[in-house]
Amino acid sequence: MPDPRQLALDLGLRPALGREDFLVSSGNAAAMAWLDRWPSWPAPALAVHGPAGCGKTHLAHVFAARTGAVIVAAASLGRDDPPRLLPAAPALAVEDADRGVNEVALFHLFNLARESRCLILFTGRSAPARWKLDLADLRSRLRAIPNVAIDPPDDALLAAVLVKLFADRQLKVPTEVIAYALPRLERSFAAARSLVEAVDAAALAEKREITVPLVREAMTRMAARGDRTTLRDI
Repeated sequence: MPDPRQLALDLGLRPALGREDFLVSSGNAAAMAWLDRWPSWPAPALAVHGPAGCGKTHLAHVFAARTGAVIVAAASLGRDDPPRLLPAAPALAVEDADRGVNEVALFHLFNLARESRCLILFTGRSAPARWKLDLADLRSRLRAIPNVAIDPPDDALLAAVLVKLFADRQLKVPTEVIAYALPRLERSFAAARSLVEAVDAAALAEKREITVPLVREAMTRMAARGDRTTLRDI
């Protein structure tokens, strides 16, 4: 395994314009390339999809910082919202568009955005072709837009994220800590954050240095609480 202390240098860093840096890897490079093409997209919208914790929300914030887009949760959209949001916003990011959405409101938003040349970034856990939508016109429009997947982080990216999350807390951890945690951690940024929070809390409470034994104990406690969304196998 590569030295995790060097991984952050090996990965591309994209300034998030006021937010934390977005780490570019093979799993999200295609999505970032699409954002770089804005506003020259070949369609009025783009869908970015991937599993929970893969970085979709972070990417939406990068998009908003670059374009001035307004970020809205799809589930919060009501029928009266599209005229309020448009045409004031230069772009929109609609998160979790595949879950709990008011289809009439989303259809109205899509049409108004196209008329006003306001491009929309949709996020969801799956591609639009797999979204369960009853409104046929909305379904056909969304299935026609380009879509790009974000894959779960690979080992190199997840190691770099762990190093950065610890560094954000002014914590410098030994290489062996990252090497121990990496194969035992679910492949998601959310899992990395949960582990770093748990380890930091344990280190503070017990006034201990962050070592492999401390990380092992923190993971054991997480497993005992039933946290199977973060851990793989300890």
